[in-house]
Amino acid sequence: MITSLEEVLAAAVDKGGDKMIAVAAAHDKDVLAAIKEAYRIGLATAILVGDAERVHRIAAEIDFDLDKIRVIHEPDPVAAARAAVRLVRRGEAQMLMKGLVNTADILRAVLDKENGLRTGRVLSHIAIMEALGYGRLLLLTDGGMNIAPDLKQKAQLIANAVDVARCLGIDCPKVALITAFEQVNPDMPATIEAALLAKMADRGQIKHCIVDGPIALDGAVSVEAAAHKGIQSPVAGQADILLVPTIEVGNAIYKTLVYLGGGCIAGIVAGAAAPVILASRADTSQVKLYSIAAAVLTAN
Repeated sequence: MITSLEEVLAAAVDKGGDKMIAVAAAHDKDVLAAIKEAYRIGLATAILVGDAERVHRIAAEIDFDLDKIRVIHEPDPVAAARAAVRLVRRGEAQMLMKGLVNTADILRAVLDKENGLRTGRVLSHIAIMEALGYGRLLLLTDGGMNIAPDLKQKAQLIANAVDVARCLGIDCPKVALITAFEQVNPDMPATIEAALLAKMADRGQIKHCIVDGPIALDGAVSVEAAAHKGIQSPVAGQADILLVPTIEVGNAIYKTLVYLGGGCIAGIVAGAAAPVILASRADTSQVKLYSIAAAVLTAN
């Protein structure tokens, strides 16, 4: 089992550097820095779609030799997103990466019925989190895409996260359905849906994982807290995946981990025909590199 983002990176390099990334609106310094490092260590290479003049100027600033890198001139970010998606759809690239383009625009290109990367599954953001002193990785969904998923969508979010966890060597991940506390409360719909999802997993409707909830965050990640609360569950204190009820909860958890807790994350979007590297504009080049590594491990 992979227990750190450095191990994710090493495993992805070991998988081979033959994967190609189509970068939409590639004229972004941190994105190009991540691509440069990915190319240098044999992780992946890229086709850079964007304003070619700006791409070459930024590459010169960071000492990135583009002689062996394909650059496609498309200064319009929306058109660049569509062009990058087409490269993936045609099999010229195995991964899609967001550059200096709005998230809505690149997702619109991904979800285009005629030329996108639809599979029929819900697309979901999965944060792979490394917390200081925790000793293993935690996956969280969904703090980046689905605002308030319903029961059916939550089941698909779990399936997407389980697929990623299995690529990280977690054969049967433990999924914690995060709510404010462990009791089912009719006044809190998230607790009812958590109980239903847990029963669905018990009956084989959600596969390749152990699911339990409702459960609060402390009981999900701390053996001591779970014991103190008297929680009897194979997931308690040992969660591999956290499913949050709304985007605000997930977004706050992983940003708190990074900005107040000194942790680090990688992030990808699963559920499309190829992994989508959808890092925030505020994310560092190192976060983007780790996200590329996660995408390599999940790419076909």
